[in-house]
Amino acid sequence: MSQTTASQPQRIVFSSLILLASLALAYVPIPGIQRTIVVVSGSELQETLEKLEPQFEAAHPNLDLDLKFQGSQDMVNNYIDDQNDFVPTVLIPANGEILDELSQRWQAQNDSEPFYETPRPIAKTMLVGVVWPERGKALFPNGQFQWSRLQAAMESGSWEEIGGNPDWGSFDFAMTDPTRSNSGQLTLNLWAGEALGSRQLSSADWGKPAVASLFALVKRSVYLPPRSTDILLQEFITRGPNDMDVATVYESIALHRWPQSNASQGQPYQIYYLNPTVETVSTAAIARRNVDANQAKAAQVFLDFLLEPEQQSVFVEYGFRPAIAGLDLQSVPNSPWNQQIPGAETAPATNPVPPPSPRNLREIRRLWQRAN
Repeated sequence: MSQTTASQPQRIVFSSLILLASLALAYVPIPGIQRTIVVVSGSELQETLEKLEPQFEAAHPNLDLDLKFQGSQDMVNNYIDDQNDFVPTVLIPANGEILDELSQRWQAQNDSEPFYETPRPIAKTMLVGVVWPERGKALFPNGQFQWSRLQAAMESGSWEEIGGNPDWGSFDFAMTDPTRSNSGQLTLNLWAGEALGSRQLSSADWGKPAVASLFALVKRSVYLPPRSTDILLQEFITRGPNDMDVATVYESIALHRWPQSNASQGQPYQIYYLNPTVETVSTAAIARRNVDANQAKAAQVFLDFLLEPEQQSVFVEYGFRPAIAGLDLQSVPNSPWNQQIPGAETAPATNPVPPPSPRNLREIRRLWQRAN
């Protein structure tokens, strides 16, 4: 009885086919198997993602979203220190530099890459000021946001001393906690740049007396800064001008929450664009730790979904600028840029500067913690 033995080339082809089939099975969704994508995002995206969640799950019945929300800096710290009681699949902090910091810290502790692929931009916004109208006219008589006027008001502590109505009492500025939230870090970065006359700060700049003095002033003046930008603006609206006069927040949240300020206070706040400002790009990364190839593939499907024109239009409805080209802000139904919001502009005359580097973010947190 004869026995046929496969030749070496046949064995190679057969092995290759098995390998390809295995890879295909690893990435093709199997009917009936549910996969959960745990998305950890900054609070600025909360309402947008919650609106898109049922649409995504309806389009992809085998995929479930589990949305979590944290301040951007908290997101990094919790991930690096493994302090979450869940396993993140996707991380979406307020900007890509936060992910750069996470990557640097991860690689300093581990001999591996933290993400499956290059992080992807999801939506854009910028840092702006919000001020109650009468107080904005008194604080910024030329109609332009000025850090020097803001600093003078904080140093005096009184509206009367800077030309405001004596009945307004003390001057109150609000921002987020820079040890936990990116908008607070951006505020201090821009303010320090103004104090030093520099659009982009070097490592040596953080040791200068003017910066230390500024941080001390702001820390003394800001009472219990919130952990996230959306919480800050909701407090700003609820408490009104008797407790909060000026705040720095993201344009997206300022546009989205503006109708609430009208309903709550009867006189809605006005938006002031900063010049320069920082454009922040909410950026998504697929985490590697305890995330297998199937989960990573599911996460890629989710990110592809977010970048489709229909979903990018939803981001615009919530005050974000799209991460894709060809989407006109005023052509989107329910666009806040069509609601005559005081101060809102589709193309503001402001010059963006790069977000602070991971090293500068560390310096900002260090100086804030030491300031007194």
